Amino acid sequence: MPQTLAQKILQAHTDEVVEQDGQIVQCRVSLVLANDITGPLAIKSFKGMGADKVFDKDKIALVMDHFTPQKDIDSANQVMVTRKFAQEQNITHYYEGGDCGVEHTLLPEQGLVGPGDVVIGADSHTCTYGGIGAFATGMGSTDIAAAMALGETWFKVPSTIRVNIDGQMPKWLRGKDLMLMLIGAIGVDGALYKALEFGGSVVDDLSVEGRLCMANMAIEAGGKVGLFAVDAKTRAYCAEHKRPGLTQDLAADPGAVYERVVNIDVTGKEPVVACPHLPSNVKPVSEVRDTPIQQVVIGSCTNGRISDMRDAAEVLRGRKVAKHLRCIVLPSTPTVWKQCLKEGLIETFMEAGCVVGPCTCGPCLGGHMGILGDGERAVATTNRNFKGRMGSLSSEVYLASPIVAAASAIAGCVAGPDQL
Repeated sequence: MPQTLAQKILQAHTDEVVEQDGQIVQCRVSLVLANDITGPLAIKSFKGMGADKVFDKDKIALVMDHFTPQKDIDSANQVMVTRKFAQEQNITHYYEGGDCGVEHTLLPEQGLVGPGDVVIGADSHTCTYGGIGAFATGMGSTDIAAAMALGETWFKVPSTIRVNIDGQMPKWLRGKDLMLMLIGAIGVDGALYKALEFGGSVVDDLSVEGRLCMANMAIEAGGKVGLFAVDAKTRAYCAEHKRPGLTQDLAADPGAVYERVVNIDVTGKEPVVACPHLPSNVKPVSEVRDTPIQQVVIGSCTNGRISDMRDAAEVLRGRKVAKHLRCIVLPSTPTVWKQCLKEGLIETFMEAGCVVGPCTCGPCLGGHMGILGDGERAVATTNRNFKGRMGSLSSEVYLASPIVAAASAIAGCVAGPDQL
């Protein structure tokens, strides 16, 4: 039977024959992930089920990224619980402090995730790793606890929506725009428990970091996973990030059966934003330009990579952030931070009047380092804009690419780079 990319990856991790969508299969996992919010819950369940030892200390990753540097006593205690467990279990991949970054940028960067892997995480944006051809998805902390103990879990084989993106890519469009366009077209439940499999000429030309950005937001369409075929670009990225020696492509079989095919032509398209309060409320920037804002956030597991920092710096260079506005830049890992230093991007941000902060999720989830007050608006390169997501229930968040975010910071309102 010709297989989709999702079916093919799951087949490699199970002893059962994957015959159809909806089938329940037991799969071996390549990596199990938790963070400073979900880790303590998983640890409690792990101990509650009577488990004594993790299945493989090298295949567990605990990343303290959401409320760190610890913002208050509760968050410090959360980290203490997870740190103690990591020490007790001799977990190899425990990250806190100077080696820590936003988990979904950090793990591919450190070579802990690779093509063909099956990765589960106690974080909904674990789907990010589909950008390098991994079947990666979020799960609840109890399921994560069981996988920590057993090294396997069950999946219902998802049906697949094929997304073909073609046309002439405009100068200012990025992966974020492409994904927002898709979510706007199919809705926040348009891919509910389905695999999104991306292809087309634009996807072929897209950088791996652009693919990771798109896969990150598969969950915003309800998707189980967002998958990109493994090609020469993927292999080169992995070789640069501690996963050398990959020689084979990984793609769906010719003749694979899809539940649905979505075709997008980007020719002539302008950058977009997702307006409050849903990622599917997508409009061209020109339709909402001049909407006043008080904050811009550039960072997160969606858009905190070095290519994102370069895009933002290109727009900000030689310009100033609007006086009434705070622009917060959070490079997502120490490696990205150091590269920004090396290339002079940190200086560019600071000369423009930005606040440059540590490698943290921070304001994305309304955690810290950029909370919105009553009635405030933000343009953010994050992934969710539900009511109250970044602070006050009366605040508003517009999701955008780093290019649009940087342009908006300068203009003091929602703006595209063509307005500057």
